[in-house]
Amino acid sequence: MSITAAADGSALGNPGPAGWAWYIDDNQWRAGGWPRATNNQGELMAVLDLLNATASRASEPILIRCDSQYVINSVTKWMPGWKRKGWRKADGKPVLNRELLEQIDTALNGRTYKFEWVKGHAGDPMNEAADTLAKSAATAFQAGVEPNQGPGLAAGSPDPVNVAVEAPTVTPPTLF
Repeated sequence: MSITAAADGSALGNPGPAGWAWYIDDNQWRAGGWPRATNNQGELMAVLDLLNATASRASEPILIRCDSQYVINSVTKWMPGWKRKGWRKADGKPVLNRELLEQIDTALNGRTYKFEWVKGHAGDPMNEAADTLAKSAATAFQAGVEPNQGPGLAAGSPDPVNVAVEAPTVTPPTLF
């Protein structure tokens, strides 16, 4: 067996109310978010929660389909160099979203995985479902209500491994 899932994030303002979601099918998905975070944080959290939810099935290859080049490049291209440089970018500045990236790195350890880029808002059914769920979570936080977190993995599947992740610390951009 193998796992194929879409992962997506959404922010209403950047930063603003934010949501994330992963989607396997109508019976296997999960969503969440924060009152204030960035779109990239939502994109990363969707992947992290998917990996944690499927940790007990880590022997199965996983295909993660997402529309975020930032996520794909961070994990597959840039992370090894960042780690060698003490989580610093080529310009010497700290890597943004390090906490989420470190947790993704740990969750990927020992797993067979592949990321596949899909064009966002182009009609891909899995990506559209993940996008809708992430946006719904962000909208719920904007309205001050809890989002629908979804069913998680289907009945009979092992329970996901939950990792407590607090709302990311977001420093407002410096304009001057």
